[in-house]
Amino acid sequence: MNRWTPTRTLRFGEFVALMALLSSTVAFSIDAMLPALPTIGLELSPDMPARGQLVITSFVFGLGVGTLICGPVSDAFGRKSVLLAGIALYLAGAVLAIYAWSIEALLAARFLQGLGAAAPRVVATAMVRDLYEGRNMARVTSIIMTLFVLVPAIAPSIGAGIIWLSEWRMIFLAFVVFGLTSALWLMLRQPESLPPERRRPLRPRALWSALVEIVTNPAVMVYVVALVFAFAPLFAWLSNLPMIFDDVYDRASTFHFWFAATALVAGTASVANARMVMRLGMKKIATYAFAWQASVSVLFLGLMQIGLPAPWDFGLFFAFMCTAFFSIGLTFGNLNALALQPLGHMAGIGSSVVMALSTIGSVLVALPISLAYDGTPLPLIMGMILCATMALSLMLLARRVAQDEVA
Repeated sequence: MNRWTPTRTLRFGEFVALMALLSSTVAFSIDAMLPALPTIGLELSPDMPARGQLVITSFVFGLGVGTLICGPVSDAFGRKSVLLAGIALYLAGAVLAIYAWSIEALLAARFLQGLGAAAPRVVATAMVRDLYEGRNMARVTSIIMTLFVLVPAIAPSIGAGIIWLSEWRMIFLAFVVFGLTSALWLMLRQPESLPPERRRPLRPRALWSALVEIVTNPAVMVYVVALVFAFAPLFAWLSNLPMIFDDVYDRASTFHFWFAATALVAGTASVANARMVMRLGMKKIATYAFAWQASVSVLFLGLMQIGLPAPWDFGLFFAFMCTAFFSIGLTFGNLNALALQPLGHMAGIGSSVVMALSTIGSVLVALPISLAYDGTPLPLIMGMILCATMALSLMLLARRVAQDEVA
């Protein structure tokens, strides 16, 4: 046995820190790019600058595809090898993005990055499950999520700092450093968590069977589609916000500070949900959150039409942004748990399929909302109203097609 194959179990603190780093790959890769979107659009697609937003959606689309693959593959070949292969793809995408001189090449590189980032997203969670269970697993996951909340808060500032010191392409160099750090730490310190005797052969038929069972199960699909409409506004927000701050409110230089404040507010949603879920249940919280999203969006749309003088117009928008992110944060965990509730007999594959379908579907919904940007927040707000209304309708439908006593 050599130094490249460690066998000693990591101490609790180091293991949690490593898993938090791996789990933050997706958030860092999305949020650090936000300050660069307007510049990318103008530089690589001057005839249609809004295409710069596709840097986010192409990454998320790759993430959705990779999510479908990583879980079953890691069950068959082990966690570390799949994690390292995924990070290698992520690094390749980042390097290609540095040298991409067309918007199409950049989007292809970002798709590859997202494909690779699916491994840290999915397999790190599986690794936690391999080593911990019950309350210990909940403790590990809670600490990881607490650390994870910090990433969206600081990532745009990191991106903005890199642009200030150099140019937007160097953000991808930061992704290379991030990926190499994760890979080396994992390779040198973390033992394989899934021994050969616990592995399951990769059977494409089993994956197909799981996919068919999920899409033909009304009690699952009503929540999967609700997840689509919950995720879509988030991706549309992330794509549009840098341009709204620049074009509408002339605050591009301070965007990362405002986004950090919003991310910290949104991070409290998980704390609020943990306190309310045992009393109200997952269904009620998600239903109330979608109703709140729709109502506040309609109210903000009405106030926009009246018009407010500066800086009150920006203050209203920032309050709306915090409200929207907080309410979105109340839906993800609850809807995911509700979708997986009938899939206890195939939790691993079921989780991958649910996550993949909801991610890919949300990109397809978010794409037209993002591209409809017209120099005002109007398309984004209309998209938010549409998505929240559709999700609310699905939650009401769930009362009939997904009846249970514990949700």
